[in-house]
Amino acid sequence: MNGRVFLPASLAAALAACAAPAARDVRFELVGESSLFLPGIVSSPYSEVRAAVSPDGRTVLWGSTNRPGGAGGWDVWMSRRDGGRWSEPAAVSFDTAANEFDPAFSADGRTVYFFSNRAGGYGGDDLWQVAFDPATATFGLPTNLGAGVNSAGNEWAPTPSPDGRTLLFATDGRGGAGRHDLFVSTWSDGAWQAAVPLAGEVNGPGDDFDAAWLDGGRVLVFARSDDVDNAPIALWSAVREGERYVDVRRLDARVNVDGGWILGPSTDPSQPGTLLFSGERAGGPGRADIHLIHYRMR
Repeated sequence: MNGRVFLPASLAAALAACAAPAARDVRFELVGESSLFLPGIVSSPYSEVRAAVSPDGRTVLWGSTNRPGGAGGWDVWMSRRDGGRWSEPAAVSFDTAANEFDPAFSADGRTVYFFSNRAGGYGGDDLWQVAFDPATATFGLPTNLGAGVNSAGNEWAPTPSPDGRTLLFATDGRGGAGRHDLFVSTWSDGAWQAAVPLAGEVNGPGDDFDAAWLDGGRVLVFARSDDVDNAPIALWSAVREGERYVDVRRLDARVNVDGGWILGPSTDPSQPGTLLFSGERAGGPGRADIHLIHYRMR
């Protein structure tokens, strides 16, 4: 690739609907210090990655690679808030003996996206969706997102746009600029259309993955590593300029740990200006905990 990615008109329109144009003078700034997210409920001696908070703030989902009591493999867990108290974590009903991971809520809170290597996919880790009833905290039957999104490789970290018509995710199965790259697909004619690379300066020769849209899409926070299996991982930000994400910057030591691995960014829609992320930091009980930090736009 020549480093310049152009969006088809349908995708450009979808992105325009979910985010106002950003300029290079837009700045994303962290505020204060990071802290543990729901210690003793979500953050625990086990490994937790990528929290997903429902729009009403009453449900939180996350993935764990080793919390006991799940269906097997990597599992998605859930806790519900009743008044000021959170319930004990429980494995969700759509967990299987395969891997389920990287949950994300739709903007209306009635769909949960996730990845799984269960049978019935296109190969590797595929993206799936499942209906969620916020009143009863029950799930429907998962469905695969189809060939417009999924490939024979691995798809990770689904992130739907606020209007639900654009899906951001990472894949190593579509021939991008490097190993894993960030791609987007649009919903049209009853299906997710063939995904294309996210335009701008975010995809490089290594692994670019685990992305979250902040502030209506004006900012992107994503994970970057030379080699996700063998090298450190850090979170970076980029701002939106037209239809491209530019001005890529590494987040500072309030988030990243030199030589460590920090990943799984997400937001809490019930608390605007909050960034959630995963990894091992001093003071945490596990190898991978969920942390939160506030941010602002200038």
